[in-house]
Amino acid sequence: MPFAIEQLLYLVAAVLFIIGLKRLSSPVTARHGNMLSGVGMLIAMLVTLFDRGILSFQAIMVGIVVGSLLGLWMARAVKMTSMPQMVALLNGFGGGSSLLVGGAEFLKAELEGLTPPLDVGITTQLSLLIGAVTLSGSLIAWAKLQEVMTGKPITFPMQKTVNALTFVVIVALASYQIATPEQVLWPFYAVIALSLLLGVLLVIPIGGADMPVVISLLNSYSGIAAAMTGFVIHNNLLIIAGALVGSSGIILSQIMCKAMNRSLTNVLFGAFGGGTGGGGKSAEGLTVRQVSVEDAAVQLGYAQFVIVVPGYGLAVAQAQHIVRELADLIERKGGEVKYAIHPVAGRMPGHMNVLLAEANVPYDKLCEMDQINDDFQRADVALVIGANDVVNPAARTDPGSPIYGMPILNADHAKSIIVMKRGMSAGFAGIENELFYNPKTAMLFGDAKQSLTRLVSEIKAL
Repeated sequence: MPFAIEQLLYLVAAVLFIIGLKRLSSPVTARHGNMLSGVGMLIAMLVTLFDRGILSFQAIMVGIVVGSLLGLWMARAVKMTSMPQMVALLNGFGGGSSLLVGGAEFLKAELEGLTPPLDVGITTQLSLLIGAVTLSGSLIAWAKLQEVMTGKPITFPMQKTVNALTFVVIVALASYQIATPEQVLWPFYAVIALSLLLGVLLVIPIGGADMPVVISLLNSYSGIAAAMTGFVIHNNLLIIAGALVGSSGIILSQIMCKAMNRSLTNVLFGAFGGGTGGGGKSAEGLTVRQVSVEDAAVQLGYAQFVIVVPGYGLAVAQAQHIVRELADLIERKGGEVKYAIHPVAGRMPGHMNVLLAEANVPYDKLCEMDQINDDFQRADVALVIGANDVVNPAARTDPGSPIYGMPILNADHAKSIIVMKRGMSAGFAGIENELFYNPKTAMLFGDAKQSLTRLVSEIKAL
């Protein structure tokens, strides 16, 4: 393939990546943006593989077909509750790919007796470091989300010191590797091993409540690792794509941190979100008011304005379709329904948006926190389904609470609140939710899908 045509196709793929990323900023255009990015990636793969002559055409086609079928199976078979785990794994695969490519280029130079230029040497070591950290860190994030290991923070004495020393040793070994004219392999393997260890050490102290930020950050790491690998193999498109993923991931991580009123440093080193139960007010002496399905159905059936607040419990119950049916019933009776989406609801960025989009909830009804918060005061009913910390008024009222200062959804400002939960268990912050004891709040206990199904039946009978 002529060089000019190759670069032109790479440019087309890069433009598709950029446009696709831009269109991902809105739920209305997100699917089209995802499709454009996918087409760009296909073009990039075909141009790179066919031009470089790395493999036979038969092997290339087998790889594309097998990979496409595997991706299609994952997209269709993985449940929405497991989507965060899949995203964590995909981040890890991206980091692992950069690690393998960077390592292969280093070993190739060693076998040929070549000394890479300084810039290639530096980017090679960075691709090894960041790729390995992303791979092992993502696997730990997957294990926490999948509950293969505890989701609580895992800490030990002098943990930050150990992490810092590990990083310093990695930098020292990488610098030695770059500065040594003769290719010595033991630092190469040591850098990879210690970087994999560092990825584990960085993620184990992070609790479940911070997983949306961690997934976003690991996604950024995978992009940065890809960009470094692009410099190693002199692939401009890989540099562009990696930079896009890396920068957008960092921006998203900052947005998530802002939504939690915490710094990125605090998320990474604060060991928050483990459900330790420390801080906050006690519920001793307080009582909750329960509501029957029949009474809840009457409230919702005759309400003029209902705001649904979805949380992870909705995803666990796989109740998104029945929620859509409930909203349709309310609207047919003359009511208005909107959905209030907190930035950190669920286990990954945009988890609730994806969940409700799967149920074909109209995009214009999905409202971000800043858009909807002022509307709660005119809502007849706030229906909270499986959400906890993101509606806890302690974030506004209790300076001793670990979530104090975190922006929350103003569900307590609604005229009436119905909270659907299995029981009175605390959220990831490990504290009591003041909303549950609000005089305006009625608790509807049980499995969300079953309770919603009964609500739909009762409203139909009104």
